[in-house]
Amino acid sequence: MAAQVVSGLEIARSIQDDLRKQVSEMRKKVPGLKPRLAIVQVGGREDSNVYIRMKLKAAENIGIHAEHIKLPRDCTESELLIRLGELNESPDVHGIIVQMPLDSIHPIDNHLITDAVSPHKDVDGLNTLNEGRAALGDLSGFVPCTPAGCVELIKRTGVSISGKRAVVVGRSRIVGTPISELLKWENATVTICHSKTANLNEVTKTADILVVGIGKPELVRGSWIKPGAVVIDCGINPIPDATKSSGQRLVGDVAYAEALQVASHVTPVPGGVGPMTVAMLMRNTVTAAQRYVERLIAPVWPLKVLRLNIQSPPPSDIAIARSQKPKDIGILVDELGLYPNEISQYGNTKAKISLKVLDRLKDQRGGKYIVVAGITPTPLGEGKSTTLLGLVQALTAHRGRNSFACMRQPSQGPTFGVKGGAAGGGYSQVIPMEDFNLHLTGDIHAVTAANNLLAAQMDARIFHELTQKDGPLYDRLVPKIKGVRKFSPIQLRRLNRLGINKTDPDLLTPEERTKFARLDIDTTKIMWNRVVDLNDRYLRKITIGQSPTEKGFTRETSFDISVASEIMAVLALGKDIEDIKDRLSNMVVALDKRGNPVTADDLGVTGALMVLLKDAFQPTLMQTLEGTPVLVHTGPFANIAHGCSSIVADKIAMKLVKENGFVATEAGFGSDIGMEKFFDIKCRAGDEKPHCAVIVCTVRALKMHGGGPTVSPGLPLHQVYVEENLDLLNKGLCNLGKHISNGKKFNVPVVIAINKHGNDTQAELNLVKEYALKNGAFRAVICDYWAKGGAGALELADAVIEACETPSNFNYLYPLDLSIQDKIQKIAFEMYGAGKIEYTDDVLDKIKRFTDKGYDKFPICMAKTSNSLTGDPTIKGAPTGFTLRINDIFVSVGAGFVVPMVGEISKMPGLPTRPSIYDIDLNTTTGDIEGLF
Repeated sequence: MAAQVVSGLEIARSIQDDLRKQVSEMRKKVPGLKPRLAIVQVGGREDSNVYIRMKLKAAENIGIHAEHIKLPRDCTESELLIRLGELNESPDVHGIIVQMPLDSIHPIDNHLITDAVSPHKDVDGLNTLNEGRAALGDLSGFVPCTPAGCVELIKRTGVSISGKRAVVVGRSRIVGTPISELLKWENATVTICHSKTANLNEVTKTADILVVGIGKPELVRGSWIKPGAVVIDCGINPIPDATKSSGQRLVGDVAYAEALQVASHVTPVPGGVGPMTVAMLMRNTVTAAQRYVERLIAPVWPLKVLRLNIQSPPPSDIAIARSQKPKDIGILVDELGLYPNEISQYGNTKAKISLKVLDRLKDQRGGKYIVVAGITPTPLGEGKSTTLLGLVQALTAHRGRNSFACMRQPSQGPTFGVKGGAAGGGYSQVIPMEDFNLHLTGDIHAVTAANNLLAAQMDARIFHELTQKDGPLYDRLVPKIKGVRKFSPIQLRRLNRLGINKTDPDLLTPEERTKFARLDIDTTKIMWNRVVDLNDRYLRKITIGQSPTEKGFTRETSFDISVASEIMAVLALGKDIEDIKDRLSNMVVALDKRGNPVTADDLGVTGALMVLLKDAFQPTLMQTLEGTPVLVHTGPFANIAHGCSSIVADKIAMKLVKENGFVATEAGFGSDIGMEKFFDIKCRAGDEKPHCAVIVCTVRALKMHGGGPTVSPGLPLHQVYVEENLDLLNKGLCNLGKHISNGKKFNVPVVIAINKHGNDTQAELNLVKEYALKNGAFRAVICDYWAKGGAGALELADAVIEACETPSNFNYLYPLDLSIQDKIQKIAFEMYGAGKIEYTDDVLDKIKRFTDKGYDKFPICMAKTSNSLTGDPTIKGAPTGFTLRINDIFVSVGAGFVVPMVGEISKMPGLPTRPSIYDIDLNTTTGDIEGLF
């Protein structure tokens, strides 16, 4: 009786129908997703082209986007490796195959190339890691396509493989060796034969299952086959045939006609194993895409937590930080579901995250949004950063919830001054804390360079306009280069703003040339200062232009600290790169002599600023002591600007934590300054609705508000702060009550984190907790994250989770269409408790001018002391009905807010008599930084 023909075409068609359904299901889970296969070909061999066309057709039929990447015959090994590296790193590519043989005029190591394909995308199954897994019976990787197809064909016959004797003829890496391993793990007893096998025909006759892939036409005759055996022919060989128009026909390694008379099942050539190879390639590609989807939609990261070695009492912050070895940042990147081409590593402990991750995850729903603020602090700070980090360590390391901490990058001013670093403290820190507090990835330096380039361009332009007549000035601004004269794109934008609709420099009239060339900056109305990221009091007022080369054109100006630059605020508030560019171009640096604004774009510097800031657009990924993720980005001055980390960092974090995760970020100082600006400026600009506010308080600060003695950095605490004093504490609780009230005015639940210090008594802590709950807090929690890390913030984490599950009814404090004065009053009355606002005549005049220019539609960014709810830093507690005096006002057009000045707020801090500089040193033997916190 003739054998049954096992049609690979029919089985492959059935498999493809099933894969098409799987792709459809995937796209329901992730709209817009299409599995993508990259087929890399070197040269243009026609036999390879035939196979590639088969693969492309099958992919199209299933719904896979297959890209045929053709590389020329002169492609070198290194060029091919670079291309494969790009495909490995791309999250858009799910599967990669390299079409063999490589048709290059240069020598290329095939094994090196197949191993260069990432094992996670190696849908051909030829990477050594995947081959090794298969050899060990681990089929979780990708199995080579032809062997997988052979096993599928055998199974489709209905013949059980288990217990059968299988003979494999051929030991190639592509077919023979892997099929023998697969059959072994299907519980067959396997014999491998090859060209050196003695009595080959006798061995093949013992096979219940015979797989042939030796590359010799019709080598296996019917007499070599055991009656009733299953025969799988993997060969495909051209032999002469005068009856064919091509002069040849294709045959297998088995004499097909003879095998039909002996075997029970036989695969034809062509139409047997070949279509199955393609079907298995498609199956592997769909599997790769499914794994991508599973990773994308998995509710919880596969994050490995770092164990803390808690000591009591805790040693210094830096000793704790150095006692923990951080995870390699590449491991954390992988745990978070990021891809290599979405990050740039800075050593082994930090990495920049590209904003293009937002495009890939545009359809991903974000998590819950939490802000951490404080009560009115002492000069020592009350531990907002420590609270933030303890909270996310508790959420992720102990409660198994995805969470991110988003933090500002600290300025070097406080680091070398008095306050110290901003990496948290105790067992709730960012590591490595030295990197965090010193330079990090250079973003502040980039802001410094960009800010000072703009200042240099402005002063140079003033000088050149003062020393040149109209004609030469215009000619130098639009010179002939190789005989051609044209406007640059940024100059065309200026022409458009001026209403000059011409693109040929030679067609402008003399009046238009003058209008274009002269900015006519009023040197008494310059708003742009140079910056440096240090505390340097002697730069608060300087005179520039004293060199004889400047021809006596001197002027008084000053330096600000770098984090006070408007560029820093722009980076923090931009939603994407285009938004940042638009904001940079609109920054007003001065007024001209007619009172019109002069912008960065007018000075032609926008593009150059973008180039200097290119890497600073990207947030920096770090980790906590317990190995949970932290995003560090931007650090706008909290007094002058809005004091929050960036919108783009929060947006990236929201996508990465997914729908059930949490993003906690910090707002500078108390609820009256940082939290109000976070809600009314940052949330408005980023179009985000927060779910919970955590307000940090300490017994120490509340005692100060109750009338306790001054708290000063570097000096011992007064006895009232280290002994129980319920009366003093009770008097100061009003400050906490005001901050709870402030949070509730935005209709978000307020959770009070009582940051426990070593000298606090249980009675004092309980008094604070009871007061908070009676005065409207959603929850009040006593926290010990400084001494215990995430384990000391478990109750806080649970309170935050519960608060975020309540319906969010967030609203802003004021609408933007209110007048500038009405918005100021709303903030002063509602957030501070003021009863009256006073303005100087100069401020009122500026408000009128800002209103005329449309700046009244901006939100308000109050510049006020953080040490009091009032404008007087010496007044503590929660006073009401006081007068708030606005003694100056300016506008940051690029950042998009109006800044009223309450009292004297310096944008350049100074060093104290004994700064931290005295304690900081570098150990020249070990390379360790000493004396840093």
